[in-house]
This record gives sequence, C-alpha cells and structure tokens, in this order.
Amino acid sequence: MMLAIAVLAPLAGALLVGLLRPFVTRGMAVGLSVASLIISALAAIVTDYRHLVLQVPDHLVVLGPWISVAQFTPHWTLRVDTLSLVMVGMVSVVSAIIHVYSVGYMAGDRTEPRFFAYISLFTFAMLMLVTANNLLQLFFGWEGVGLMSYLLIGYWYDRASANEAAIKAFIVNRVGDLFFAVGIALTYLQFHSVDYSVIFNGATQAVSARYHVFGADLPVLEVISILLFVGAMGKSAQLFLHTWLPDAMEGPTPISALIHAATMVTAGVFMTVRMSPLIAQAPVAMDVIAVIGGATAFFAATIGCVQNDIKRIIAYSTCSQLGYMFLAVGVGAAPAAIFHLVNHAFFKALLFLAAGSVIHALAEEQDIRRMGGLWRKLPVTYVTMWAGALALAAIPPFSGFYSKDAILAAAFADHSASAMFGWLLGTLAAGLTAFYIVRLLLMVFHGTPRGPREAIAHAHESPLVMLGPLIVLAVGALASGFLLAPSFIGGRFGAFWSSSIALPAHGAVMQALHLVPVWAERMPLLLAIAGIGVAYWLYELAPGLPARLARALPGLYAFLLNKWYFDELYDAVFVRPAWRLARFIWRVGDEEVIDGIPDGIARLTSDASGQAVKLQSGSIAVYGFVMLIGLTVLITLFLLVR
Repeated sequence: MMLAIAVLAPLAGALLVGLLRPFVTRGMAVGLSVASLIISALAAIVTDYRHLVLQVPDHLVVLGPWISVAQFTPHWTLRVDTLSLVMVGMVSVVSAIIHVYSVGYMAGDRTEPRFFAYISLFTFAMLMLVTANNLLQLFFGWEGVGLMSYLLIGYWYDRASANEAAIKAFIVNRVGDLFFAVGIALTYLQFHSVDYSVIFNGATQAVSARYHVFGADLPVLEVISILLFVGAMGKSAQLFLHTWLPDAMEGPTPISALIHAATMVTAGVFMTVRMSPLIAQAPVAMDVIAVIGGATAFFAATIGCVQNDIKRIIAYSTCSQLGYMFLAVGVGAAPAAIFHLVNHAFFKALLFLAAGSVIHALAEEQDIRRMGGLWRKLPVTYVTMWAGALALAAIPPFSGFYSKDAILAAAFADHSASAMFGWLLGTLAAGLTAFYIVRLLLMVFHGTPRGPREAIAHAHESPLVMLGPLIVLAVGALASGFLLAPSFIGGRFGAFWSSSIALPAHGAVMQALHLVPVWAERMPLLLAIAGIGVAYWLYELAPGLPARLARALPGLYAFLLNKWYFDELYDAVFVRPAWRLARFIWRVGDEEVIDGIPDGIARLTSDASGQAVKLQSGSIAVYGFVMLIGLTVLITLFLLVR
C-alpha cells in the first residue's frame, strides 16, 4: 500500500490541480501538487525502511489488469526489490525538494498551476518506469517522461527557442525509442513474454540463439542488448544522441534539475541495469556500452570547459556523468552505476537549483561572463554550490568521490580493451570536470563584477523556500557517498542488491575493486586537484590568460565552443537533405500531382466550356448551316457503312 501511495500520489496531485483549478486559488492548486509529492516522498521512505532495513522480502504489487489479447495479458504491477525501491526513494525525495523550490522560483508565473501539474505527471511517469515489472509498462513510463519533457522544455511556448528545443528533444529521443521498441519486440519474440522474470530466467538458455540476417549469424542477445542500449543512449543523452540535452536548458531551471537529476536522463541508466541479467550474457554489447560511456564522459567534459551559459555547463556535466554510469554497466559494475546515479541526483539537483538562485538574483542573466563578485550577496547559494561542485569534482569526503572513483577502479580492474579505454578517458575527464566546475564558480562568485551595474547592485539572496532545498541537497551531496558506500559497493553489496542486479562472472569486477594499484586508484583524484589548481590559476591569478589561450589556439577553441560541430554535422547530413526532400515532395508531389490533377481537370473543363460557349452565337443562319453540315455528315456515314 505504501509503495502504491508513493507511485500514485503525484498522479493524484496532477489530476487534482487540473480538475480543481477553476474552483480554487492559484496558491491552493500549487499546494495540492507540492503536498502530493511530499506524501509520495514520505511513503517512499517508509517503504524503503521496511524493505531495506527490516528486510521485507521482494514481492509484486498487482494494481489491476491492463491488456488482454489472447495469451498476452500483462498487468499493472509494481515490482518491489532493492533496485526499484532505491530508485523510488531517490526520485520521490529529489522531486519533492524540487517542487518546494519551485514554489519560490515560479512565483508570479502566469500559468504556475500548469507547471506544477506537468512536473507532478513527470514524476509519476518516472516512478511508473522504475517500478515496472515488464518491458511494456517500462515503455509506458519511458514515453511518459519523454512527453512531459517535451511539454516542460517548451513550457514558455511563446519563445521560439523553447519550442525548437522541445521539438529537438522529442525528435532525437524518438530515434532512440525506435531502436528500443524494436528491442522490446525482439525480446517478446525470443522469450514469448515481456515480464522480467520470464526474460531473466530464459537469458542463459538463449545465449546460443542466432539470427540469420543477410548471410550473417548474429547472437540474439547481442542484437537485443544493443538495441535496448541505443534506446538508452537517446534517453540518457550519450554520444551521437546527446544533442538535445544542452538545448533542454530553455525550460525553467527547476525542470532542468528534474530532468538531469531525478527523471528523464537517469531512465536509460536504470533500464540497462534492470536488464543486466540479459545484457550480462552479451559481452559485445557490454564492450559497446563501456566504449560509448567512456567516450561520452570525456567528450562532454571537453565542451564544458569553454561554455559560458551557467546552465549549459552543468548540462554538459550531466552528459559526462551519465557516461561514467554507462561505463560502470559496461564493465560489469552495475551497483557502482546506481551508486553514482543516486549521488549524482543530489549534487546535480543542487547545482541546477543553485544556478537558478543566481539567475533569479540577476534578473534571468545566465552568461557567466556577465557575473562575478557575487559571493557576498549570495552567501548561502555560494556555500551550497561549492558543496555540489566538490561532489561533482569527486573531492573527498563529498559523494562523487566514492562513486566515480569506484567506477574508474572497476574499469581498471576489468583489464579488457574497452574497459581500459573507458578508464583512460574517464580519468582524463575527472581532471576536466574539476576544471570547468571550479571555473564556473570563480567566474560567478569571485573577481570583480562584470555584469550591468544595476543588476549586480540589486542582486540578493533567494527566499527561504528556495534556500531550504539547497541546504538539504548540500547535506546529501556531502553525506550520501560515505553513508551508502558500505551497502551499495562495499562488502555487503551482494546481500544488499540480492537478485535485483545481475553481475557477470558473479561480480568479479566488484570484488576486485580493492586490488587496483594505488597509482591507478589515486590518478582521478590527483587530476581533479590539478584541474582545480589550473582553474584557480587561469581565472583568479591570471584572469587575462584564458583569452590569450583562445586566441593562440583558435581552431581548438572553436572546435570545443561549437561542441565538436555535431549540430552542424547533423544539419548537413540529416536536416538539410530532409528539408530538400520535403520541399521536393511538396512542390512535385503535393502541388503538381495531388493538387495538379484536380486543378488541371477543373481548368480543362473551364477552358472547354469557354470554347463551347462560343458556338452559341444566337444567329439562326449559323444554326441552320451547322444543322446542314451535321445532316451531311450523317448521310455520308450511313452510305459508307452500307
């Protein structure tokens, strides 16, 4: 019952806001939404305590029938195991904190109740996804978070940029979702079910199954696993399907926090971990996941070093951190991936909400080049944002240190080529991460003010309803790492996760974490400290040096500033050809064929009638002459036929 309340309370809140809005005040509508999320968070905490502390066994909560087609009868079912409950607790608690923060941030918005209804539905869709007991219910939540992200990214629909960003996010995700849907279909064809238990129990027996395609033998589990992962690449913004994530910053800042910390982008990581019993039987797919994850971690970190929009910098950090999580899945350390996911939820929500506090103080200014010297005016935001930054940079004792370093240690312990590739790029990304997040803080809070004098003069700390969530999240960013490490990745990890996560070779990589050489274990931390030092040197001690470096290396700077030219590449390869094809179909197919045929017939009829009417001259002599000619023709034909 408590789990059902945790999952369904956000849905109830959204429905109440939508149905009662004409009859209640704006404040009451917002209060209903916030209260529903607080109830959800409390119910999730109680459920987690009963299961994880009091050790209530895994079970299923059947809510009712859903589809009944012949033998295909999936039910609405909530899966109660460690993985789902960890995700429910994280999603509901972080979402509730963001709801409370939004009360202050969105105050005065003309459609505030609509915003709260949307974010409540967003949370419900994510909770449905993480508690699903079959792939079809997971797909329902998967598409639900996709829909709500579209509505929320384009929440300010009177802005062209917001509409374009929402459409871009929707289309890029549809690319990944197509592969995901095909993967689900092939899974059903192979196992004759979409229920997790049936799929997982049959995964070992399906290792030898093959597809014969174009003369090639392809392992069934490899094909399914890669298709599912491509779906995750779109949802979690991995390399090649990442282009929508930075543009998603067009939505309100609380939505950026919700997308990046608790919902949308974490769905792909969760799905690959949930399907670990199947993916663990597909070594090629795991290599692909590790390579893409490591490459994404490095790629996004390089871009974050030169961006100037405060929210886009944090957005690229999300892309990079998700790469670490997929690297963990690819090397067989899924518990470390979920550990980093939970830690990331706290410090990433903190960073976005702190950025929102800065933007709120500066009347919507987001360019860090127009900030500076704000730490005295925003002391609470300053301190809490440093907590989030140090957690992101993986500086002990902050949370990111425990999970990010565990992922890199697992990659090194695996020793495969793909894992070592991921370790190398992930280690380099650790130094870059520390550099760009400290660069952000120094440019925003230190130095001399560079923005409009009036805006800087009127900057002030946010109200308590916004600062309270920052303090709570800062505590989480500090403490979640060392509090959760013993259960999530420590000696008790096997008993804690039980059967909810499958590990290749019985968790050999996880068990070898303590065997990694000291130099490899400490390298990410050393590079992170070096990154902080370089940022301090460039932006505090020698503030003119970055501009000189940009002028000295114009090609590299432009390459990074333009995000490796992925948008331009996709525009040339996909967008422009699609426009040309659409224009051709419009001009030839629509105007000349579809419209041309009826229009041509109409013109022909009109022209013919115009000529025929000339025969009606009104002259009796002409009519008599025509009749004579006609009679002559008829007689001639009659004689010829005889």
